[in-house]
This record gives sequence, C-alpha cells and structure tokens, in this order.
Amino acid sequence: MEPRLQRRVQRYGWDLAADDYETLWQAQLAPAQALLLQQVALAPGEQVLDLACGTGLVSLPAADRVGARGHVLGADLSQRMVDAARQRALVHPQPNASFVRMDAEQLDLADGGFDVALCAFGLMYLPEPEQAVREMARVLRPGGRIGLAVWGERARCGWAALFPIVDAEVASDVCPLFFRLGQADTLTRVCTGAGLHAVQEHRLATTLHYANADEACRAAFAGGPVALAWSRFDTTVRARVCQRYLEAIEPWRDGPRYAVPAEFVVVTAALPARP
Repeated sequence: MEPRLQRRVQRYGWDLAADDYETLWQAQLAPAQALLLQQVALAPGEQVLDLACGTGLVSLPAADRVGARGHVLGADLSQRMVDAARQRALVHPQPNASFVRMDAEQLDLADGGFDVALCAFGLMYLPEPEQAVREMARVLRPGGRIGLAVWGERARCGWAALFPIVDAEVASDVCPLFFRLGQADTLTRVCTGAGLHAVQEHRLATTLHYANADEACRAAFAGGPVALAWSRFDTTVRARVCQRYLEAIEPWRDGPRYAVPAEFVVVTAALPARP
C-alpha cells in the first residue's frame, strides 16, 4: 500500500475504533504495557513522549510515575483517540499529561526535549517504523531511553488470520508487514540502526480471552486496525468474515469462550550519553 494511503487508512480506521478500543483491548494489552513501564523505569520529574498513545492507557500511568514535576505528552495520528485520551485525563485528573494529534514519522518537536520516548503497539501500523524510531531518538536528550512494544511472531498469535480474511474482501493489504517487527531480532536491529544501544528484548507469551464469539469478532473487526474496512462491509460481508475468523480461532474455543494465544515483544534501549 502506498505510504500516504496507509497513513490515511490508519488515521480514519482508529477514529472509528476509538469508542470500542478501551473496552475490548485494555485488559488484553495490560501485561505488555505493565512490562514496558517496568523496564523503562520512569523517574520523578522526567519528560516523556508516548507515541501512538491511543486513549492514554500508557500515558496516564506514566504520568503517575513521573509525578507533578514531570510531564507526559501523548501523541496519536487519530484525533478521536486524542480526544478520548484527553477525556480520560479529565475523569482521572492528570494535570501533567497532555495530548496532541501528530504523525509519529514526522514529529513536530524540537531535538533533545525528552528523557523517555514510548510507543506501545503503534509501530506495526506505520509505513516506515524505522523512521519513527529515528524520530524518537532525535527528540531524546543524551542518555535518554526508549521503550517499544509490538506483537510477536505471526505463528504465535492465534488471531493472525484476521488480516488475510479482510484482505480477501478489500483486495489490498490492510496492515502490510504487521508481524515483521516481532520476528526474531528485527526490532532490536531497528533500534541499533537508529543509533541506540543497551538494547534489551523481552518476549511475553499471553492469552487473549473473549467471553463469546460476538466479543471475539468485535475486538478483531470493530475495535482494531481493520475498523475502516469493517465500517464499509455490508451485512453479508460482515457475516462472512466473522464466520471465517471464528473458524480460524476454533481450536481455542471452550464452550462459548475463547482463549487465543498471542505473543508480545517489549524492547528498551538508550541513546548514548555525552562523552
């Protein structure tokens, strides 16, 4: 997919997914997000950038950790995600967190303004994730730290059939190379290519739990990266793709419930300090 079109698909797709995302994905992603924050070891007073912040599921806990003297800037390509994050910050008062709409591959930020840059489950959707990591490194102070989380190996993610099922209906790749960053040491090499060092990688096996077939399908189609395609499917196509998806995850059904295996990759790295 042409990069500009891919960005547009992601922007408006996540606008559509914003209302369902937190309900369907907060608990599923929590183990990886907790590991990411643990490994990056935020300290009081630090300035933090959280890219692809979504509804603030990482930004707001990060704001708690850096305290009143610190600040977290959450940025997302989707305006509705940004709006949702701002609303969460009002409901759970976080005066040291702010949110803006911004392209992760072209950050409108000065060099060296942050101690830490985070991106949890955003890099897989970008046309040029390597460029986004370079931008994250650019805005770090010397010695600053990066924390990244992506989905792991395709073979270890039972829900991976989602993408070819949707691609067959729209005659294109909805999320091309989605699992590339989770393969072997790919994300580690992306970090070293951006001039980062002290790279540490952690793989976390997990299970995605769904109460029933409807919840599994809503998470796959309405609350995630294929939401734009889903919004354009008529009733017949929706029924067809749901049936195909449920057939794909049938091995992990237990009565009405599903327990689908998955894998997360969490990587931390640092920018060299000044000599």
